[in-house]
Amino acid sequence: MDSWLDKELSSCIFKDKRLTERFKTIIKTLSKGCGKSIPQVCEEWSMAKATYRFLSNDRVDNDDILAGHYDQTKNRIGATRGPILILHDTTEFSYKRESPKAIGHARKLPTPDRIAKAFGQQHKACGILMHASMAITAEGLLLELTAIKFWSREVFKNTTKLKSKINPTRVPISEKESIKWLENLKSSNE
Repeated sequence: MDSWLDKELSSCIFKDKRLTERFKTIIKTLSKGCGKSIPQVCEEWSMAKATYRFLSNDRVDNDDILAGHYDQTKNRIGATRGPILILHDTTEFSYKRESPKAIGHARKLPTPDRIAKAFGQQHKACGILMHASMAITAEGLLLELTAIKFWSREVFKNTTKLKSKINPTRVPISEKESIKWLENLKSSNE
């Protein structure tokens, strides 16, 4: 397992050499407990705290973390004969929080008209959205992740009502949430 991880992480180079070494240590620790939370996997609180500190570091971003994986995916695609398919999917991760400000909102929840009229409540699900693109062969062999985007929603546009006032085809694609599909497709092609 370590040799596979070393190969997968070989292209992960952060702005600071210490971050690169910390990342490799974190990934090796987390790989021993797939599906478990960070505190469950880390044997000591200091390791869990270091992991959270690393993930919240301003000098670390998704592209840095996934650089090695993308590089290895590119190698796997290059070594494959035949057509490659890119699968896209958007997934919602919902969380229960007292204050969703730190995370954001994923979607509006349906509210019964009767309650909405009486209280004017608008319920929003706390969470994030992820749009992932994966490469597979025509036979169904997974070659891994080619692109990924994360976001949450601050403002909800009532698209049903807007369609009566604005022609959706007149809104530039750069202003639409669906731009994530095009960005992932571009990244996957690169």
